[in-house]
Amino acid sequence: MNRTFAAAALALATGLSTSLSGTPASAQGMAPFGSEEDAAYAALIWQAMEAAGLAGDHMIRTLPYEGVDPHGKMLETFYTTATIDGHTGNLIVKRNYGPEGVEADAVLADPDKHLGAITVMYQREEGYDPDNQNWFWVKFRPDGSIDKNPKGMMLAGMVAKGADVGCIACHSSQDDYIFTTDAIHPVMMQ
Repeated sequence: MNRTFAAAALALATGLSTSLSGTPASAQGMAPFGSEEDAAYAALIWQAMEAAGLAGDHMIRTLPYEGVDPHGKMLETFYTTATIDGHTGNLIVKRNYGPEGVEADAVLADPDKHLGAITVMYQREEGYDPDNQNWFWVKFRPDGSIDKNPKGMMLAGMVAKGADVGCIACHSSQDDYIFTTDAIHPVMMQ
């Protein structure tokens, strides 16, 4: 029995959902991130970020601060909520600037030149990934396309779940998965 057929049979037999909200990775027989469903959900997040002025040609700017790897040498971080696909959740948007040695004045003078990536955490609905507080992770390039890891996998979804390194492994060292602030508050799950 081939893998795709086996996953479909398992999903049918166990009643697993195959909607945009996601088929569990174990049923997919593949990594828990980088799927077409993850890319589609990330596109919805990008649209919400553009509408809120957090991404795109007319994004708001703030004073960048000194960052740490892997995010960038200078950062801007925004904490808000967004409604994606009918669910309202916490949204953290981090703009990552470089290269090494770049200073705030250089980023302020030409932010587009120094923007390397936009990394995002969005707290999805209950049941998405309860092991990791239902966070959805995505790394966008400045143009809104999804970045890829060295193996060519899109960095969207449950990025590197179960790995010793990566988004989840690093952020799981924090009770709320957030290093920088206690500025967000739990949003009522819909």
